[in-house]
Amino acid sequence: MNTRRNFLTGAGAITTAMATAAVSKAAMAALPEPVLQTRPDTMAPLIPPTGRPYNPVVTLNGWTLPWRMNQGVKEFHLVAEPVVREMAPGFKAHLWGYNGQSPGPTIEVVEGDHVRIFVTNKLPEHTTVHWHGQRLPNGMDGVAGLNQPAIPVGKTFVYEFVARRPGTFMYHPHADEMTQMAMGMMGFWITHPRGRHPLIDEVDRDFVFLLNAYDIDPGAYTPKIMTMLDFNLWSWNSRVFPGIDPLVVRQNDKVRIRFGNLTMTNHPMHLHGHEFFVTGTDGGPTPRSARWPEVTTDVAVGQMRQIDFVANEEGDWAFHCHKSHHTMNAMGHNVPTLIGVEHRQIMRSITKVIPDYMVMGERGMADMAEMDMPLPDNTAKMMTGEGPFGSVEMGGMFSMLKVRKDQKPGDYRDPGWYALPPGTQAYEWTGSLPDPKRFAAAGGQTMKAQNMPIKEVEVQVRKPVMNGMGGMQH
Repeated sequence: MNTRRNFLTGAGAITTAMATAAVSKAAMAALPEPVLQTRPDTMAPLIPPTGRPYNPVVTLNGWTLPWRMNQGVKEFHLVAEPVVREMAPGFKAHLWGYNGQSPGPTIEVVEGDHVRIFVTNKLPEHTTVHWHGQRLPNGMDGVAGLNQPAIPVGKTFVYEFVARRPGTFMYHPHADEMTQMAMGMMGFWITHPRGRHPLIDEVDRDFVFLLNAYDIDPGAYTPKIMTMLDFNLWSWNSRVFPGIDPLVVRQNDKVRIRFGNLTMTNHPMHLHGHEFFVTGTDGGPTPRSARWPEVTTDVAVGQMRQIDFVANEEGDWAFHCHKSHHTMNAMGHNVPTLIGVEHRQIMRSITKVIPDYMVMGERGMADMAEMDMPLPDNTAKMMTGEGPFGSVEMGGMFSMLKVRKDQKPGDYRDPGWYALPPGTQAYEWTGSLPDPKRFAAAGGQTMKAQNMPIKEVEVQVRKPVMNGMGGMQH
């Protein structure tokens, strides 16, 4: 984890301005040191060094922001700035984020904590931070022009409130929101319960990530901010498969996964091999009487979902958005479907003029996972990711829940591929195939000739006409 001890010194030093809260001179005398992180790896959970104890979360391909205690107040320092995010190996994007990454670091507090967040603006335009789902004073809600003046370039504002209720939340700008969120500005916020809670079970492993989407042309680095629906990169924490780390657990662990949606569409999140319960939203814990077992749950725009389950089935289980285009990378729009069309001759003619030309879709898209198609620099392959038996043919919002009986408690390292026990894998049938037989009730015999019309029937359509009174008559 990288730090910058001289962040506030020298030319271009950041002056301090207050939001609407009254902060003591002692607190303002020295800001918390901003902690930066640029590695895209999943960092180990941050065990709380001070303050109330809690069971920390693991941010997928991310980290938790450290804090300092100042006279009983938990203080954080967020730096809004341009960042470079590796979305997958060999593919980087120029985004905006916080403290060196997009999304920004997860903020973890405990119910009842008095929290103070210093927000320094190093973007090329003004910004704010909205604390999505929090109960707080109106002047701390972070809507530019409504609750506060926007934070100017080079200034630091202060937000201060009490974390009043436990739950799963997020933070993002509420100034030039279309641009700043399309550029990757967002982060997770977890408020842990102060003690045992009747609706919040204790778990062994607790994962968090945000759903986000980008429109980045192949070979480009910067997202197009005017895109409304036609995104080509669907990501978790600004990573696309195979750049998304697996969720590694020990068999029979009680597992919680929390995810929030800051894209422009809903996402049906589907887990293989297990059933789960939706135990919370950004509105709070779900009453036990309102829970039922599921394998897919839909999360709409601006919503959070918290799911709990027991990981009692060993293996490598897919976990993904169930919209098929959301598990692909660098998608192209307005591409004609050519399945079943013989176009090898025209392809040969075109390649004489354009040597790198490759036609897509003659036999479906699976061939694209096997071809070494030339791509522009800094482009994620559309269908990629190798498994133990070949190409996974996935991208985007896809990862795996890796359940192992010998995974040690607290160990989040990737255990590699699951060794399938003998007799538990689908296999090829090498025997003879019987001739197909039509099922009697499926058609033919049930459609009696006497039920069909014996002569042609002329259908006459009578259109309504207007009468003299301005009404209609037949």
